[in-house]
Amino acid sequence: MALLVASPWLVVQLGIAVLAPDEEITEMPKCDSTSGNCAHLGGGDDYRLLETYPTFLNQSSSVVYNYLIDYINSNDWDLLYEDSSQGNYYIHFVEKTKFWLFPDDVIVSIQASDDGSLIEIHSESRLGWGDLGVNPDRIDKIYLELSRNN
Repeated sequence: MALLVASPWLVVQLGIAVLAPDEEITEMPKCDSTSGNCAHLGGGDDYRLLETYPTFLNQSSSVVYNYLIDYINSNDWDLLYEDSSQGNYYIHFVEKTKFWLFPDDVIVSIQASDDGSLIEIHSESRLGWGDLGVNPDRIDKIYLELSRNN
């Protein structure tokens, strides 16, 4: 009986493994103009955000980077790609939805600036045409984490 109840979940997990494997994203993506499963902040390409946020933060890029790593580690998200040079950071990690474990790619760029740092955040579901508002909400949450003490 337990296997019968668990079988839809197992079928979905198998489908996710086949249709949405982990792949490193090494360049900041943009959302398609009609996308319902993507959100973006910064880089002149804000899309589907619930709030308007400044992308300049009055904190060094290393401080903002540490806030992001704290966020990733405290939630036990999977880090797929990281590049850093001269105070600039690019991070690709995966957040998974509760229960069904659908993977969503999150990419964050943190660029050093004279008086602080410039950020860009992208969140996109790998599967489906909509996200029920998860990606804009995620950007809100990440932004608040990166801009604390700002």
